[in-house]
Amino acid sequence: MLRVPRLVGRLVGALAGLLALAVVLTGCGTAGGDSGKPSGASGAPSTADRVEPLTPAPTPRLPVSVRSADGRDVTIGGADRIVPLSGSLSEIVFSLGLGDRVVARDITATFEQARRLPVVTRAHDVSAESVLSLRPTLVLAETTTGPAEAIGQIRAAGVPLVVLDPAKKLGDVGTRIDKVAAALGVPAAGAELRERAESRIEAVRQGVPHGKKPRVAFLYLRGSASVYLLGGAGSGADSLIEAAGGVDAGVDSGLKKDFTPITSEALAKAAPDVILVMSKGLDSVGGVDGLLRIPGVGQTPAGLDRRIASVDDGVLLNFGPRTDAVLKSLVEQIHKGGA
Repeated sequence: MLRVPRLVGRLVGALAGLLALAVVLTGCGTAGGDSGKPSGASGAPSTADRVEPLTPAPTPRLPVSVRSADGRDVTIGGADRIVPLSGSLSEIVFSLGLGDRVVARDITATFEQARRLPVVTRAHDVSAESVLSLRPTLVLAETTTGPAEAIGQIRAAGVPLVVLDPAKKLGDVGTRIDKVAAALGVPAAGAELRERAESRIEAVRQGVPHGKKPRVAFLYLRGSASVYLLGGAGSGADSLIEAAGGVDAGVDSGLKKDFTPITSEALAKAAPDVILVMSKGLDSVGGVDGLLRIPGVGQTPAGLDRRIASVDDGVLLNFGPRTDAVLKSLVEQIHKGGA
């Protein structure tokens, strides 16, 4: 599933714990209802589940020393066996042209080129034993990667491990690319990929329709665990919605936290014209018909018009080399008329 980023996965776990819910973040099948294909504004095709590597592939110039987000200085002497511990980081490594050096993936790296790699996470927890069994020369992680014991075990084994801050907005795309490229000893390739990603994002933004901005609410759904959250400030989706020419309905209604449990009152206040969901999340509640049965959803303008926008879990909140395609899909979906 997603990026949603691992930060969201851990947030969901925390909220679900407070609500005495069992969070299940993987294996979300369709629970019934319609086929899950959104109607109304969501007819745009799904983002192609492939990354586009730079060619020719760069040659890492190592060793290099970089500052990890956890305050450590890390020296990397080799990049022939890389383990990125998030789907977003995997996308960047592959897009830099170094995918043939990646020896494992975490559960959120679902794009085609990474799909056959061994998985070294259980749900969203890293298995240190699985990582170390692959003899990595570099591990890339995020500040939300855990458990802490596993990260400590990898470091204690002498493996260089670089931690990055999670990406939560469009402005993080270039910064993340630069940091990953620096750790891999390919800064020039990083600059090339950053320029490509940012120019493509800007091209999409230039094509955003003018006129009335649709109100868009991002709902994070995991029906098998009864987890239903409404995105607010800092959810990550707010940055995408605004760039796509919409108004984040959660933020505009006053939600200061990144995610809040859905209530009928909160949805009525948000009054979205369009509801944005992840594709597996939509499937997990039984498609559009199941989504509209969640209290309060069917009574919103979006619910009444069946205007549901859907983007693949593995790419929506990655803020990386494919974010231009995500943004383009979102523009097409939220600016279409209802069914």
